[in-house]
Amino acid sequence: MKRLVVLALLVAGGGLSIALVASQQPAPPSIEVEKLRDNLFMLKGGGGNTAVFVTAAGVVVVDTKLPGWGQPLLAKIKELTAKPVTTIINTHTHGDHVAGNVDFPASVEVVAHENTKANMEAMREVTGAPNSRAWTGIFKESQGRGLPTRTYTDRLSLGSGADRVDLRYFGRGHTDGDTWVLFPALRIVHAGDIFAGKNLPLLDSNNGGTGVEIGDTLAKAAAGLGQVEGIITGHSTVMTLDDLKSYAAFNREFLEAVRAAKKAGRSVDDFVSTWKMPARYTGYTAPQPERIRANAEAIYKELK
Repeated sequence: MKRLVVLALLVAGGGLSIALVASQQPAPPSIEVEKLRDNLFMLKGGGGNTAVFVTAAGVVVVDTKLPGWGQPLLAKIKELTAKPVTTIINTHTHGDHVAGNVDFPASVEVVAHENTKANMEAMREVTGAPNSRAWTGIFKESQGRGLPTRTYTDRLSLGSGADRVDLRYFGRGHTDGDTWVLFPALRIVHAGDIFAGKNLPLLDSNNGGTGVEIGDTLAKAAAGLGQVEGIITGHSTVMTLDDLKSYAAFNREFLEAVRAAKKAGRSVDDFVSTWKMPARYTGYTAPQPERIRANAEAIYKELK
């Protein structure tokens, strides 16, 4: 009888363990589709925002999300069109924007800025994001599959006419390889994480990011993109050119505040404890002290 009781307890315990394990499994990938034009879609979830541009020759995909999200992304694209994916454009090196590359057919051309290609080959950790260690081996494990096969320096055009896609580089910011992907016929651009949303940006100094130059880079983009009607941000909603101009001014103001604090001999701790989001930047996310500290420290080092 005692053995039966022990066995029953073990079975019950095992069942409980199985239930707990099951409850801790991640939910199936869920990708939300927002139609921006008849042939342009923004796909949210699983990392950075993805753009899907359906052309006469095939599908151009901008950014491919976190590890494990490549196949769900491909499946969602097949719901939108029967045309094959021909091109991937990566806005920058981070794993939540490039890791899905490895799940796409080897025939797909991968395009990125030359600095982003170098960064993807190295896949260093992201400054201030310790969870990025999980991304660093993604291309080594795939034997290089998914790495860029075509690069550019300042600008590059793919396709022609209504299907043309322009890649523009305006300078360093979030990283040193931030690509702006413009769909001229649609007047929409994908900004990636140099404009992730209305917040204090992540400055990835490990991959060439800069708090001293990002404001000027954003201002150059705002002036050089033409009359765009929509900006696909890295992790937020579609925004406007006025939003981008405001974001450039915000980053320049933050730089000047940090510059003044350093010139006055104030410590980073003192700056973090006293800096407040200017009231005129309505709708901006109040940054956590850790982000304020990280950006202030990065700028202090750059100003040496």
